[in-house]
This record gives sequence, C-alpha cells and structure tokens, in this order.
Amino acid sequence: KQWYQRRVRARGMYPPSPSIYVNNLNDKVKKEELKKSLYAIFSQFGEILEIVAGKSLKARGQAFVVFKDINSASNALRSMQGFPFYEKPMRINYAKKKSDAVAKLDGTYTPKDKSKFTKGAGAVKDKRKPYDQGGNEPKRLMDNMLIGNAAPPGMQPPPSAAAARQPIKGSGVPHKILFLQNLPQETTEMMLTMLFEQFPGFKETRLVPGRHDIAFVEFNSDTEAAQAKTALNHFKITPTNAMQITFANK
Repeated sequence: KQWYQRRVRARGMYPPSPSIYVNNLNDKVKKEELKKSLYAIFSQFGEILEIVAGKSLKARGQAFVVFKDINSASNALRSMQGFPFYEKPMRINYAKKKSDAVAKLDGTYTPKDKSKFTKGAGAVKDKRKPYDQGGNEPKRLMDNMLIGNAAPPGMQPPPSAAAARQPIKGSGVPHKILFLQNLPQETTEMMLTMLFEQFPGFKETRLVPGRHDIAFVEFNSDTEAAQAKTALNHFKITPTNAMQITFANK
C-alpha cells in the first residue's frame, strides 16, 4: 500500500480533497482578476470557502480553490481539467494538504505557533479570509459589490446615474442572444466568455460601453441560448452579484 501511494504521488496524483491545486495559469493575469475569474467559473460546482493565489514570481501561474466538500472539488476537477483559461489549458490536481478553512469546519484545525513567525527574515503574516468574506480584496471592490446597488452614506450617485442602473426589461420570447443584468463592476469580457463558452453553440460576448452592469451573449440558436440561460440564470458571478438573464428583444 505504501508503495502504491508513493507511485501515485510520483505521478502527480493525490487523494481526493476539498481543495484543488490549479496550475499552468496565465502568469500575466493580475492576482485580483485571477481570483475573481476562478470564482466565476468554479462556484458553479459548490460553495467556495477561499481562493488562494500569490503575487510572488514563484507563486505565479498557480492557485488553490478550496471547496466546502470533496464532491464539489471532484466535480470541478473532472469538469474543468484542460479547460482553456485565459488561452491556456488548466492543469488541476487535488491539493497535498488540507486548508485551514476546511480544518476549521471539521474541527481538526490546530493554530500555528506564531512565535516562529514574529521576528526575523522568515516572518510570515497570514491573515487570509474566505473569498466570500472579502479576503484579499481591496476595499474599493467591496464597495462596488453592494447588494441592491445601494451606495454608502455620502456616496449616493446623482439622479442621472441612479436612473441609468434601473433594470431593463428583457424578453420572454426565445432568442439566440441573451441579455445579462446585475453584473459587478469588475466584470470583463474574458470572464463572461469563460463562463458561457462551456455551453454548446456559444459565439461571442458583447459588453456595453459605459455600462458595467449589462452585457449580451450570443449563441448559434435559440435552443442553445435557452440551455445556457436555464443553467446560469441567477448564477453568482461574485459572492454578492447574481446574474439576471433574459432573452434579448427581437
């Protein structure tokens, strides 16, 4: 049995775990954009506790996605293995070690000896929080992800800007073009493309200049567009922004 385990690990395979290790990522993508994009494509498989990605040269091109349970992680690994992410196929494996977030849930978490990290060149400060609690996210991004588009006191937009964010009615009549609403400010064309190109018949994504909260996604047929709509309507592209998808008006 020990021989088999050594052989499996030598081949780069590890036992199933709620945490997955993703590498061969495009190292030119900035850390925060990378984390948001990973959340957008992996959260369809289950609840994500945290996403860990480093800024250092050594840590570039890789990340850890920590799910709440093993089934979610396994489905993500099988479904997204080799998926083209920023023009590079992802390589996914189970993580070697259990994350602190998972250990805290199952009661096996043991606090690290902080005395080893308080002084000297090897000092390390690790205050990561789960992604959906705002971990490693600039305050600006959290301000932009307010539920219901409510602005903080003293920061209410002028009437014209508030009116521009009023929901636009889509159509209930099937159409090959989908109309997306309630998108977060940091939404990019690449992020939406990676989310929708998993469905057959995908053609393109079109953002609307001057409007970060809406977009259009086109498919080859009404039927293929309807399948994507059914699967992703109300999908949370970020922890606080659930997409609203309707058919575009003909």
